[in-house]
Amino acid sequence: MSDNDDELTDAETQVVEAEDEPTDDEQPAGTDPADAEPTGDETARTETEETAPDGLQEDVMPDEEADLLIPVEDYLAAGIHIGTQQKTEDMERFIHRVRTDGLYVLDVSQTDDRIRTAGSFLSGYAPEQILVASSRQYGRFPAETFADAVGARARTGRFIPGTLTNPKYAGYIEPDVVVVTDPIGDSQAVKEAITVGIPVIAMCDSNNTVSNVDLVVPTNNKGRKALSVVYWLLSNETLDNRGAEPMYALEDFETEI
Repeated sequence: MSDNDDELTDAETQVVEAEDEPTDDEQPAGTDPADAEPTGDETARTETEETAPDGLQEDVMPDEEADLLIPVEDYLAAGIHIGTQQKTEDMERFIHRVRTDGLYVLDVSQTDDRIRTAGSFLSGYAPEQILVASSRQYGRFPAETFADAVGARARTGRFIPGTLTNPKYAGYIEPDVVVVTDPIGDSQAVKEAITVGIPVIAMCDSNNTVSNVDLVVPTNNKGRKALSVVYWLLSNETLDNRGAEPMYALEDFETEI
């Protein structure tokens, strides 16, 4: 139910943030290859981090006057717009352009709009019936903080098979909606959600396929800062739509890894 080129300005610098490579305990023997971290061109991705307050001038959306949840400069500083060097047909509608270094740039205005939509959608569920899953290292802490903020449940690290489908498993739960950090890394959670017929909200990068995703939030889903900002905004929107006051600041979603 899933629904151009220029160089960085002189004021901008690129800070390489390494991909969270899986450790042996994250990828035990017999793990489905679909759950492994992406490799190849994706490892070339850099996260743009702004150091000069007036230097954020990268073209990231068609409407420069769009009304966003936070200033566009804050989105850019978090690298939310930086996609991979690969794109899928599914994600093409969320891509604004491609940079000269081959990285696809996600449309920040669509990211903002989908965060609003996801927050409104989640607000209709009982907090404890929301499950957030994240196998990615950089997604685990913000996912858990999101769960704390909105009263949801979190399953981070390796998603144990049968969590949603095997009533005999001690950790079996029956949520009404699942939020995942990456349909690739969190493929087990997505597969089980589809099996039991519950909707999936997913943070999706330019290289994701979304055939099993009900609501796409287009974003850099591998960067530490990007995931912190997205989960923070999603929690705020969920609480705001419930009529509750957000209690967490962005700093609460960030961790030093």
